[in-house]
Amino acid sequence: MVMQSKKYHPRISTLMNLCEVNYMLLIRLLASNNDEEVVGDKRCYFISDFLSYQTEILEVTRYTSLVSISQTLPYSQITSATIIHPNDSYLANIANGKLSTLLRPKMVIRLYHDARMAEVISNQDIRQVKPRYDYPNSKMHLPDEKQQISQFLKEWLQLSLKLGQVNMPLFE
Repeated sequence: MVMQSKKYHPRISTLMNLCEVNYMLLIRLLASNNDEEVVGDKRCYFISDFLSYQTEILEVTRYTSLVSISQTLPYSQITSATIIHPNDSYLANIANGKLSTLLRPKMVIRLYHDARMAEVISNQDIRQVKPRYDYPNSKMHLPDEKQQISQFLKEWLQLSLKLGQVNMPLFE
């Protein structure tokens, strides 16, 4: 007798809870002095000498905002790679900022201010993250890819809030 595998069904309550928590964390991370989001605003969060993140506001409408969050290469790593190994092509690529995008996470998140939720719109090479994928598939996405990405975003935001430091002018 051949057993058929059960089809994956996303748990909406778990995904909705993650979206609500991510909204709260992202709003705290984006907080500014004037309480108004402006397209093009960028902020860098330095976690350590080897890890930093950047947020950028891509779009602002009445009920939603579009935010990009990505891992960037810290300045200290660029200068040390250039000074120590100027002939190494791999490290030269790091110094020029050409490190593979596979190694640096990047997400685009839509904030729904009326529902107080944050939805991951795109992640790395996935332009439109679906709530469920059949498995196996040609791109090897997990059946619960959207939930996994939302969980990763939550951990990313928690790390940024806990250990992140921002260079901000004290007086304007």
